[in-house]
Amino acid sequence: MPQEILLLEDDDSLNHTVSLKLKREGYTVRSAFTVKEAFILFRQFSPSLIICDITLPDGNGLDFCSRIRQESDVLFLFLTALDREEDMMAGYRQGADDYITKPFSLSVLASKVNALLKRFPAELPKTIVSGNITLYSEEKRAAKDGANLTLTAREYSLLAFFMENPMRVLSRRQILESIWDIEGSFVDENTLSVNIRRLREKIEDDPSSPTLLKNIRGLGYIWERKCEKR
Repeated sequence: MPQEILLLEDDDSLNHTVSLKLKREGYTVRSAFTVKEAFILFRQFSPSLIICDITLPDGNGLDFCSRIRQESDVLFLFLTALDREEDMMAGYRQGADDYITKPFSLSVLASKVNALLKRFPAELPKTIVSGNITLYSEEKRAAKDGANLTLTAREYSLLAFFMENPMRVLSRRQILESIWDIEGSFVDENTLSVNIRRLREKIEDDPSSPTLLKNIRGLGYIWERKCEKR
């Protein structure tokens, strides 16, 4: 199965050109033109590498990288016209694995991508186990006591976010920004509570007295059980 690359570049022509080159190298490429689109694709497809511009129509690539690093150690490569040393250092500080400035050679880009993905191959399949709950990241599914859970896409994203950040209190804002939107402002306050309740009904033995996904009054929620990544 080809490794997946998420390409965040708002220039239509350049996005198409880079995407075509990487597809010819044997990769599956998901193209995004805004930060919002990129977050959606990132959570849907779990790419092995993100290639990202810095100046974007609805945000900043540095901020996007920082938020991705809160959730994942996916490979990250900046592709940008910002070529000052301080720009590059800022990119690496946010968690980038490499930094390429425009204009650039498509062959050099492909070589860097090949080298990164060869050095840090994707771990397949990826499984997270917590008690009787198992999350199969590559298959976008979860099971309880070995039986598949019937989850909506939103419920799966919530479960994955908690199991990837166990034993850590996550604020409502963190959850809303990570699952719904980078701003989180368009979501009704009750939306998160409703989705948490529905998820509990599927994963908890007694949803009225949860032991996995707990509410910390005034702070947020916590997945209160250790998780093992396999």
